[in-house]
Amino acid sequence: MKTSSFSTFTDVLSLSLTLLLLLSLPSPSLGAAKCNADDKKVLLQIKAGLNNPYLLASWTPDTDCCSWYALDCDSKTGRVIHLTIFDGNVSAQIPATIGDLPYLEMLDMNRLTNLNGPIPSSIAKLTNLNFLRLKSNRLSGVVPTFLSQLKKLTFLDLSFNFFSGSIPPSLSQLPNLLALHLDHNNLTGNIPDSFGSFAGNTPDLYLSNNFLSGQVPKSLGYVNFSSEIDLSSNNLVGDASFLFGKNKTVQFVELSMNSFQFDLSKVEFPDGLTNLDLSVNKIFGSLPAGLTKLNLQFLNVSYNSLCGQIPQGGKLQSFDSTAYDHNKCLCGAPLAAC
Repeated sequence: MKTSSFSTFTDVLSLSLTLLLLLSLPSPSLGAAKCNADDKKVLLQIKAGLNNPYLLASWTPDTDCCSWYALDCDSKTGRVIHLTIFDGNVSAQIPATIGDLPYLEMLDMNRLTNLNGPIPSSIAKLTNLNFLRLKSNRLSGVVPTFLSQLKKLTFLDLSFNFFSGSIPPSLSQLPNLLALHLDHNNLTGNIPDSFGSFAGNTPDLYLSNNFLSGQVPKSLGYVNFSSEIDLSSNNLVGDASFLFGKNKTVQFVELSMNSFQFDLSKVEFPDGLTNLDLSVNKIFGSLPAGLTKLNLQFLNVSYNSLCGQIPQGGKLQSFDSTAYDHNKCLCGAPLAAC
Protein backbone atom coordinates (compact mmCIF):
# COMPACT_ATOMS: atom_id res chain seq x y z
CA MET A 1 0.00 0.00 0.00
CA LYS A 2 1.31 3.44 -0.83
CA THR A 3 2.32 6.01 1.76
CA SER A 4 0.34 9.25 1.86
CA SER A 5 2.09 12.19 0.23
CA PHE A 6 1.01 14.26 3.22
CA SER A 7 2.54 12.04 5.92
CA THR A 8 5.01 14.75 6.96
CA PHE A 9 2.17 17.14 7.77
CA THR A 10 0.38 14.37 9.70
CA ASP A 11 3.49 13.61 11.75
CA VAL A 12 3.98 17.31 12.56
CA LEU A 13 0.35 17.61 13.72
CA SER A 14 0.71 14.49 15.86
CA LEU A 15 3.97 15.77 17.39
CA SER A 16 2.41 19.17 18.10
CA LEU A 17 -0.50 17.60 19.97
CA THR A 18 1.93 15.43 21.95
CA LEU A 19 4.03 18.45 22.92
CA LEU A 20 0.96 20.42 24.00
CA LEU A 21 -0.02 17.59 26.32
CA LEU A 22 3.47 17.30 27.76
CA LEU A 23 3.71 21.05 28.31
CA SER A 24 0.49 20.91 30.31
CA LEU A 25 2.28 18.95 33.03
CA PRO A 26 2.95 20.83 36.27
CA SER A 27 6.58 21.87 36.63
CA PRO A 28 8.60 19.31 38.61
CA SER A 29 9.87 20.35 42.01
CA LEU A 30 11.81 18.88 44.92
CA GLY A 31 8.53 18.48 46.78
CA ALA A 32 6.81 16.50 44.04
CA ALA A 33 4.50 13.77 45.29
CA LYS A 34 5.65 10.18 45.09
CA CYS A 35 3.89 7.62 42.95
CA ASN A 36 0.45 6.56 44.10
CA ALA A 37 0.59 3.02 45.53
CA ASP A 38 -2.47 1.82 43.60
CA ASP A 39 -1.05 3.10 40.31
CA LYS A 40 2.29 1.45 41.03
CA LYS A 41 0.59 -1.91 41.60
CA VAL A 42 -1.28 -1.57 38.30
CA LEU A 43 1.87 -0.58 36.41
CA LEU A 44 3.67 -3.70 37.61
CA GLN A 45 0.70 -5.76 36.45
CA ILE A 46 0.88 -4.04 33.05
CA LYS A 47 4.59 -4.86 32.83
CA ALA A 48 3.89 -8.51 33.60
CA GLY A 49 1.04 -8.53 31.07
CA LEU A 50 3.46 -7.30 28.41
CA ASN A 51 5.82 -10.18 29.33
CA ASN A 52 8.34 -7.95 31.11
CA PRO A 53 9.88 -6.28 28.04
CA TYR A 54 13.36 -4.84 28.25
CA LEU A 55 12.17 -1.29 27.56
CA LEU A 56 10.37 -1.39 30.95
CA ALA A 57 13.44 -2.56 32.86
CA SER A 58 13.30 0.53 35.08
CA TRP A 59 9.89 -0.56 36.41
CA THR A 60 11.06 -2.21 39.63
CA PRO A 61 9.11 -2.57 42.92
CA ASP A 62 11.84 -0.93 45.02
CA THR A 63 11.81 2.44 43.20
CA ASP A 64 9.34 5.31 42.94
CA CYS A 65 7.28 4.68 39.81
CA CYS A 66 7.24 8.40 38.95
CA SER A 67 10.94 7.98 38.10
CA TRP A 68 10.28 5.10 35.70
CA TYR A 69 10.82 5.29 31.97
CA ALA A 70 7.80 5.73 29.66
CA LEU A 71 5.43 7.50 32.04
CA ASP A 72 4.71 10.80 33.77
CA CYS A 73 3.02 11.56 37.07
CA ASP A 74 1.15 14.61 38.25
CA SER A 75 3.65 16.35 40.53
CA LYS A 76 0.98 17.26 43.10
CA THR A 77 -0.91 13.99 43.38
CA GLY A 78 1.56 11.36 42.21
CA ARG A 79 -1.10 9.86 39.92
CA VAL A 80 0.06 8.49 36.58
CA ILE A 81 -1.27 10.70 33.77
CA HIS A 82 0.90 9.82 30.75
CA LEU A 83 1.89 6.34 29.58
CA THR A 84 4.13 6.33 26.48
CA ILE A 85 5.48 2.89 25.57
CA PHE A 86 6.97 2.80 22.07
CA ASP A 87 9.83 1.59 19.86
CA GLY A 88 10.39 -1.70 21.63
CA ASN A 89 10.28 -5.45 21.33
CA VAL A 90 6.94 -6.46 22.82
CA SER A 91 5.07 -9.67 22.07
CA ALA A 92 1.76 -9.56 23.93
CA GLN A 93 -1.74 -8.14 23.90
CA ILE A 94 -2.67 -4.85 25.56
CA PRO A 95 -3.23 -5.80 29.21
CA ALA A 96 -6.77 -5.25 30.48
CA THR A 97 -5.28 -3.74 33.65
CA ILE A 98 -4.36 -0.65 31.65
CA GLY A 99 -7.92 0.49 32.32
CA ASP A 100 -7.14 0.69 36.04
CA LEU A 101 -5.17 3.94 35.78
CA PRO A 102 -8.11 6.30 36.40
CA TYR A 103 -6.18 9.57 35.97
CA LEU A 104 -4.54 8.63 32.68
CA GLU A 105 -4.78 11.44 30.11
CA MET A 106 -2.41 10.13 27.46
CA LEU A 107 -1.91 6.56 26.26
CA ASP A 108 0.68 6.15 23.53
CA MET A 109 1.68 2.61 22.54
CA ASN A 110 3.20 2.57 19.07
CA ARG A 111 5.87 0.82 17.02
CA LEU A 112 5.90 -2.22 19.30
CA THR A 113 7.06 -5.24 17.30
CA ASN A 114 4.26 -7.69 18.09
CA LEU A 115 1.67 -5.92 20.17
CA ASN A 116 -1.32 -7.87 18.93
CA GLY A 117 -4.94 -8.78 19.53
CA PRO A 118 -7.95 -6.52 20.11
CA ILE A 119 -8.25 -3.28 22.05
CA PRO A 120 -9.42 -4.30 25.55
CA SER A 121 -12.82 -3.01 26.63
CA SER A 122 -11.28 -1.81 29.90
CA ILE A 123 -9.89 1.20 28.02
CA ALA A 124 -13.44 2.59 28.12
CA LYS A 125 -12.86 3.21 31.84
CA LEU A 126 -10.19 5.81 31.06
CA THR A 127 -12.62 8.71 31.04
CA ASN A 128 -9.87 11.32 31.46
CA LEU A 129 -8.07 10.18 28.31
CA ASN A 130 -7.57 12.93 25.73
CA PHE A 131 -4.82 11.35 23.61
CA LEU A 132 -4.92 7.74 22.38
CA ARG A 133 -2.33 6.49 19.90
CA LEU A 134 -1.98 2.77 19.18
CA LYS A 135 -0.17 3.24 15.87
CA SER A 136 2.11 0.84 13.97
CA ASN A 137 1.47 -2.35 15.90
CA ARG A 138 -0.20 -5.64 14.98
CA LEU A 139 -3.54 -4.98 16.60
CA SER A 140 -6.57 -6.66 15.04
CA GLY A 141 -10.30 -7.19 15.43
CA VAL A 142 -12.85 -4.44 14.94
CA VAL A 143 -12.53 -0.78 15.81
CA PRO A 144 -14.54 -0.92 19.04
CA THR A 145 -17.65 1.18 19.51
CA PHE A 146 -16.78 1.76 23.17
CA LEU A 147 -14.14 4.29 22.09
CA SER A 148 -17.01 6.73 21.62
CA GLN A 149 -17.37 6.78 25.43
CA LEU A 150 -14.03 8.60 25.79
CA LYS A 151 -15.58 12.05 25.52
CA LYS A 152 -12.39 13.98 26.25
CA LEU A 153 -10.44 12.51 23.32
CA THR A 154 -8.87 15.13 21.07
CA PHE A 155 -6.62 12.71 19.15
CA LEU A 156 -7.31 9.10 18.13
CA ASP A 157 -4.77 7.17 16.06
CA LEU A 158 -5.24 3.46 15.25
CA SER A 159 -3.32 3.57 11.97
CA PHE A 160 -0.92 0.96 10.57
CA ASN A 161 -2.55 -2.07 12.20
CA PHE A 162 -4.79 -4.93 11.05
CA PHE A 163 -8.23 -3.73 12.15
CA SER A 164 -11.05 -5.09 10.03
CA GLY A 165 -14.81 -4.70 9.73
CA SER A 166 -16.65 -1.42 9.36
CA ILE A 167 -16.00 1.99 10.87
CA PRO A 168 -18.25 2.59 13.91
CA PRO A 169 -20.63 5.49 13.20
CA SER A 170 -20.58 6.26 16.94
CA LEU A 171 -17.09 7.78 16.65
CA SER A 172 -18.86 10.94 15.49
CA GLN A 173 -20.13 11.31 19.06
CA LEU A 174 -16.67 12.37 20.27
CA PRO A 175 -17.21 16.10 20.89
CA ASN A 176 -13.59 17.22 21.23
CA LEU A 177 -11.88 15.20 18.50
CA LEU A 178 -9.39 17.13 16.34
CA ALA A 179 -7.86 14.26 14.35
CA LEU A 180 -9.03 10.72 13.53
CA HIS A 181 -6.50 8.27 12.05
CA LEU A 182 -7.87 4.93 10.86
CA ASP A 183 -5.60 4.66 7.82
CA HIS A 184 -3.50 1.66 6.80
CA ASN A 185 -5.78 -1.07 8.12
CA ASN A 186 -8.15 -3.64 6.56
CA LEU A 187 -11.40 -1.74 7.10
CA THR A 188 -14.33 -2.43 4.79
CA GLY A 189 -17.80 -1.06 4.13
CA ASN A 190 -18.91 2.54 3.71
CA ILE A 191 -17.74 5.74 5.31
CA PRO A 192 -20.38 6.41 7.98
CA ASP A 193 -22.93 9.07 7.10
CA SER A 194 -22.58 10.30 10.70
CA PHE A 195 -19.11 11.64 9.83
CA GLY A 196 -20.93 14.58 8.31
CA SER A 197 -22.28 15.56 11.72
CA PHE A 198 -19.63 15.24 14.41
CA ALA A 199 -20.74 16.31 17.87
CA GLY A 200 -18.05 19.01 17.93
CA ASN A 201 -15.81 20.45 15.24
CA THR A 202 -15.16 18.17 12.29
CA PRO A 203 -11.80 16.44 12.88
CA ASP A 204 -9.17 15.99 10.21
CA LEU A 205 -9.92 12.59 8.71
CA TYR A 206 -7.42 9.93 7.64
CA LEU A 207 -9.00 6.81 6.10
CA SER A 208 -6.47 5.93 3.40
CA ASN A 209 -5.14 2.48 2.53
CA ASN A 210 -8.15 0.43 3.53
CA PHE A 211 -10.81 -1.42 1.54
CA LEU A 212 -13.63 1.08 1.98
CA SER A 213 -16.24 1.03 -0.75
CA GLY A 214 -19.32 2.83 -2.00
CA GLN A 215 -19.81 6.56 -2.39
CA VAL A 216 -18.61 9.29 -0.06
CA PRO A 217 -21.64 10.32 2.03
CA LYS A 218 -23.17 13.59 0.84
CA SER A 219 -23.17 14.71 4.48
CA LEU A 220 -19.40 15.23 4.26
CA GLY A 221 -20.05 18.06 1.84
CA TYR A 222 -21.83 20.05 4.53
CA VAL A 223 -18.88 20.10 6.95
CA ASN A 224 -15.55 21.89 6.89
CA PHE A 225 -12.36 19.92 7.47
CA SER A 226 -9.98 22.41 9.04
CA SER A 227 -6.77 21.04 7.52
CA GLU A 228 -6.89 17.63 5.84
CA ILE A 229 -9.00 14.81 4.47
CA ASP A 230 -7.32 11.68 3.12
CA LEU A 231 -9.48 9.00 1.47
CA SER A 232 -6.79 7.64 -0.86
CA SER A 233 -6.17 3.99 -1.78
CA ASN A 234 -9.64 2.59 -1.22
CA ASN A 235 -12.43 1.31 -3.46
CA LEU A 236 -14.56 4.45 -3.35
CA VAL A 237 -16.69 5.50 -6.32
CA GLY A 238 -18.90 8.29 -7.59
CA ASP A 239 -18.84 12.03 -7.05
CA ALA A 240 -16.51 13.55 -4.46
CA SER A 241 -16.54 17.10 -5.81
CA PHE A 242 -18.74 18.30 -2.94
CA LEU A 243 -15.76 17.97 -0.60
CA PHE A 244 -14.46 21.20 -2.16
CA GLY A 245 -15.88 24.69 -1.99
CA LYS A 246 -14.72 28.28 -2.21
CA ASN A 247 -15.37 29.05 1.45
CA LYS A 248 -13.88 25.90 2.99
CA THR A 249 -10.59 25.91 4.89
CA VAL A 250 -9.20 22.47 3.99
CA GLN A 251 -5.57 22.63 2.86
CA PHE A 252 -4.74 18.99 2.03
CA VAL A 253 -7.08 16.81 -0.05
CA GLU A 254 -5.92 13.29 -0.95
CA LEU A 255 -8.37 11.27 -3.08
CA SER A 256 -5.99 9.22 -5.23
CA MET A 257 -6.23 5.49 -6.06
CA ASN A 258 -10.02 5.21 -6.10
CA SER A 259 -12.68 5.22 -8.83
CA PHE A 260 -14.08 8.71 -8.34
CA GLN A 261 -15.87 10.10 -11.39
CA PHE A 262 -16.88 13.77 -11.69
CA ASP A 263 -16.39 16.84 -13.88
CA LEU A 264 -13.35 18.69 -12.53
CA SER A 265 -14.04 21.80 -14.62
CA LYS A 266 -17.05 22.61 -12.41
CA VAL A 267 -15.16 22.43 -9.10
CA GLU A 268 -14.40 25.53 -7.03
CA PHE A 269 -11.40 25.07 -4.79
CA PRO A 270 -10.77 26.59 -1.34
CA ASP A 271 -8.45 29.59 -1.40
CA GLY A 272 -6.15 27.95 1.16
CA LEU A 273 -5.74 24.63 -0.66
CA THR A 274 -2.03 23.76 -0.91
CA ASN A 275 -1.91 20.00 -1.57
CA LEU A 276 -4.18 18.19 -4.01
CA ASP A 277 -3.88 14.58 -5.21
CA LEU A 278 -6.62 13.28 -7.52
CA SER A 279 -4.45 10.76 -9.38
CA VAL A 280 -5.62 7.32 -10.54
CA ASN A 281 -9.36 7.93 -10.73
CA LYS A 282 -11.92 8.42 -13.53
CA ILE A 283 -12.19 12.20 -13.24
CA PHE A 284 -13.06 14.01 -16.49
CA GLY A 285 -13.45 17.54 -17.82
CA SER A 286 -10.70 20.16 -17.86
CA LEU A 287 -8.49 21.78 -15.27
CA PRO A 288 -10.31 24.90 -13.97
CA ALA A 289 -8.55 28.23 -14.27
CA GLY A 290 -9.11 28.76 -10.54
CA LEU A 291 -6.18 26.44 -9.86
CA THR A 292 -3.81 29.21 -11.00
CA LYS A 293 -4.85 31.35 -8.02
CA LEU A 294 -3.80 28.78 -5.44
CA ASN A 295 -0.47 28.55 -3.63
CA LEU A 296 -0.10 24.88 -4.50
CA GLN A 297 2.81 22.98 -2.99
CA PHE A 298 1.78 19.60 -4.39
CA LEU A 299 -0.47 18.62 -7.31
CA ASN A 300 -1.14 15.31 -9.03
CA VAL A 301 -4.01 14.74 -11.47
CA SER A 302 -2.35 11.95 -13.48
CA TYR A 303 -4.13 8.79 -14.64
CA ASN A 304 -7.57 10.30 -15.18
CA SER A 305 -9.67 11.25 -18.22
CA LEU A 306 -8.94 14.98 -18.30
CA CYS A 307 -8.79 17.01 -21.51
CA GLY A 308 -7.93 20.50 -22.68
CA GLN A 309 -5.09 22.94 -22.13
CA ILE A 310 -3.42 23.19 -18.75
CA PRO A 311 -4.15 26.77 -17.55
CA GLN A 312 -1.14 29.06 -17.66
CA GLY A 313 -0.04 30.82 -14.50
CA GLY A 314 0.21 30.33 -10.78
CA LYS A 315 2.08 27.20 -9.75
CA LEU A 316 0.73 24.88 -12.46
CA GLN A 317 3.86 25.00 -14.62
CA SER A 318 6.15 24.43 -11.62
CA PHE A 319 5.17 20.75 -11.50
CA ASP A 320 6.77 18.31 -13.92
CA SER A 321 4.88 16.25 -16.48
CA THR A 322 4.31 13.34 -14.07
CA ALA A 323 1.69 15.46 -12.30
CA TYR A 324 -0.40 15.46 -15.52
CA ASP A 325 0.59 12.29 -17.39
CA HIS A 326 -1.79 9.57 -18.59
CA ASN A 327 -4.89 11.64 -19.16
CA LYS A 328 -7.19 11.53 -22.17
CA CYS A 329 -6.04 14.69 -23.91
CA LEU A 330 -4.41 17.20 -21.56
CA CYS A 331 -1.93 19.48 -23.32
CA GLY A 332 0.20 22.54 -22.79
CA ALA A 333 3.21 23.14 -20.56
CA PRO A 334 4.66 21.11 -18.95
CA LEU A 335 3.10 18.63 -21.42
CA ALA A 336 3.36 18.92 -25.19
CA ALA A 337 1.81 21.93 -26.86
CA CYS A 338 -1.85 21.76 -27.81
